[in-house]
Amino acid sequence: MKGLQAVTAIGGVALVVVGAAMALTNPGQNTYEEYAAERLTGYLQQNVCPQAPRFLGNSLESQCRSLIDSHQTEIKQLISQGTRRDNFLIFSIYKTDLSVKRILPIFPDNVLPAYNFQTVGVFDNFYTYQAQKQ
Repeated sequence: MKGLQAVTAIGGVALVVVGAAMALTNPGQNTYEEYAAERLTGYLQQNVCPQAPRFLGNSLESQCRSLIDSHQTEIKQLISQGTRRDNFLIFSIYKTDLSVKRILPIFPDNVLPAYNFQTVGVFDNFYTYQAQKQ
């Protein structure tokens, strides 16, 4: 009986320690926005810029990369405006809706794509578990 009580007590203390560590390392909104901007920038530079059209015999890929690098503030702002954080103390879930329509509202809905991302933040890390084109 005492052995069972000891195991239960040790398990309870371990659970409290892990919970406290998770709460202390639950990343905040600003950290998420940095992460999301970095991921979005990398995606655009690796997947979108290489498809830039050629103009007068020159590829616009380097101009595309430069444009993305010079607009980091706007990218972070777009992410910030489209993100909702659900804070569960020991972890957070971030739901981000990215739509160019937010910054270019004159275009019809079906012209510009929109994306939805869901990411969990835990132990100072982020794990995107859902990415959907809408």
